[in-house]
Amino acid sequence: MLQTIKALAKEYAPEFVEIRRHLHANPELSYKEFKTSEFIQAKLWEWGIPFEVKAGTGVVGLIEGKNPEKKLIALRADTDALPITEENDVPYRSQNEGVMHACGHDVHTSCLLGAAKILAELKDEWEGSVRLIFQPGEEKNPGGASLLIKEGVLENPKPGAIFGLHVHPSLEAGKLSFKEGKVMASADELYFTIKGKGGHAASPHLTVDPILIASNLVVALQQVISRRKNPQQSSVLSITAFNSGNTTNVIPNAAKLKGTFRAMDEAWRFEAHELIKTISHNLVEAMGGELDLLIDIGYPSVYNNETLTDIARVKAIEFAGAENVGETEIRMGAEDFGYYTQLIPGCFYRLGVQKQGTLVRNVHTPTFDVDENCIELGMGVMAWLGASVEM
Repeated sequence: MLQTIKALAKEYAPEFVEIRRHLHANPELSYKEFKTSEFIQAKLWEWGIPFEVKAGTGVVGLIEGKNPEKKLIALRADTDALPITEENDVPYRSQNEGVMHACGHDVHTSCLLGAAKILAELKDEWEGSVRLIFQPGEEKNPGGASLLIKEGVLENPKPGAIFGLHVHPSLEAGKLSFKEGKVMASADELYFTIKGKGGHAASPHLTVDPILIASNLVVALQQVISRRKNPQQSSVLSITAFNSGNTTNVIPNAAKLKGTFRAMDEAWRFEAHELIKTISHNLVEAMGGELDLLIDIGYPSVYNNETLTDIARVKAIEFAGAENVGETEIRMGAEDFGYYTQLIPGCFYRLGVQKQGTLVRNVHTPTFDVDENCIELGMGVMAWLGASVEM
């Protein structure tokens, strides 16, 4: 069966390169993936794969092999794009101004569609069932994964495992990378409003300067990372926006800060939230101001089940060869795939997309693009995992 899947992936790759180009040229923002959803539904219908529409624009399909109740494996791809204006001069350039598949979700969706076609064609040659999860809204809170979970995507029955892939811009096309355990961070958004008392800039003694308070707060918050965090844990606190005032001779009434907090450990994550609250309120009040603080809870960290990841690595080596399967690095970026891995064994792995000898085109940039040779490997390995993994 392995050789058959490899042969079909090679045969069908040009078709799914064209699908990728169609998706890339027609990107849609999170929770607005209406045409993308319709396109996916049409393809599943064409291949005789039953599906349901969930969470607005999500599509969940089911392929049953021999002995369909023996096991259930879930395969997931995200479908949304980013609010970025594309700068690539290519025939498949985004046709939707200000929207771009700059994170590779067009590749993810194409690979899962390719795997679906292969698995459906070979359904009499493998045992168990595969649930196809085409997920909306990975790029924006609360995360499409959380919405699909609320609508039962991991129930009736519960999958024994879930796999997802992500493009890796610095890894050459034709290669894959895996890592067990903690692989991606949680991501929470921080919003501070510091209220003071404005007045004339020449009379600061008659004011409560929110800019001074906010400046001290930016520095003080770093002790959460530098002195309160276990040095062996990866964690980041970054203040990314500071807004206050609009002229030279007026001390304003308020200042606003925005930022992000990221952690690999869920216990430390919520301990840090309490430290942020305590430090912030104490400092602002000590300097005579008032504070409104919102910690918007985002995605949890992504944890790759050790046993499942070891199995997946072996399967990838069987498909692509040991020389093309490596170890991926821990990343402080976030992924709502973490919601799935909190509930069932999961493996989130990387697909190389860099064209050999060219500059790295990073995700979330207007020049991001991929070596489309990656799609043959991406769809083939995903089909092989769905058909062969036993849990």
